[in-house]
Amino acid sequence: MAPAFLWLIALMVVPCVMILVLGFFQRGIYGGIEYNFTLENFQLVFDSLYAGIFLSSARIAGTATIIAVFIGYFAAYAIATSPKKWQPTLLFFAVLPFWSNYLIRTYAWIVLLNREGLLVGFSKWLGIDGGIPSILYTESAVILGLVYNYLPFVILSCYAPLARMNPDFREASTDLGASNFTTFRRITLPLSVPGIAAGAVFVFVLSIGNFITPALLGGGRFQMIGNVIYAQFLTANDWPLGAALSMVLIGIMMILLMIQASAAQRSIGQKNKEQLDG
Repeated sequence: MAPAFLWLIALMVVPCVMILVLGFFQRGIYGGIEYNFTLENFQLVFDSLYAGIFLSSARIAGTATIIAVFIGYFAAYAIATSPKKWQPTLLFFAVLPFWSNYLIRTYAWIVLLNREGLLVGFSKWLGIDGGIPSILYTESAVILGLVYNYLPFVILSCYAPLARMNPDFREASTDLGASNFTTFRRITLPLSVPGIAAGAVFVFVLSIGNFITPALLGGGRFQMIGNVIYAQFLTANDWPLGAALSMVLIGIMMILLMIQASAAQRSIGQKNKEQLDG
């Protein structure tokens, strides 16, 4: 495993340590870095301005996560319960958006959602009075873009436990007189929770640090924390503050990933215990 560890250390651990160290220095008068130790950057992260942006980013990412999990779970359930011969084809279509560049997929939504876009034009062609109002450059457009781009992660994460689920469990539940809804609530849903948790963490972690979708579909009218970090590094030239914001964001992501990994490990341990008891 040495090559894999060296790869992770060189391309993930070392850059993160460098960013962490950078957060404890000062910005120069004309930009750049002054190597004077300070905690001011991390104190600024918890200022009301940046804390508010963090909370706003978490709200947008959380909304996108809830919508993506709701749609993705039932899409995965439909694929997992479809005939075996159709499942590879349906999965292919589910991940097909990944075959195109992220920027291209996001620009496509600009074409669809603008005032002269396809959706508005189609509504006028149908004779809808006044047409559908454009939602481009709004928070709704950003959430829509995040859901669309990260939905395949949820589908794949939820499909795996649903496809591996022993059909005898559902059959036994039905034989004992449970309705389809009760079987889903008491059997299917609890056994697929690890997949739901993994998909939710994927979407939330990727969404809260995203800066491309808010910049393109939000039109720069509001800020998410990814946009603020991007601006600190490439516009304000305040690398120490950008590094401090980055490390707090990475810390939040790591905590969520550790919680998800711990929950998955407990779930695996519980399943192994049940198999041994059986």
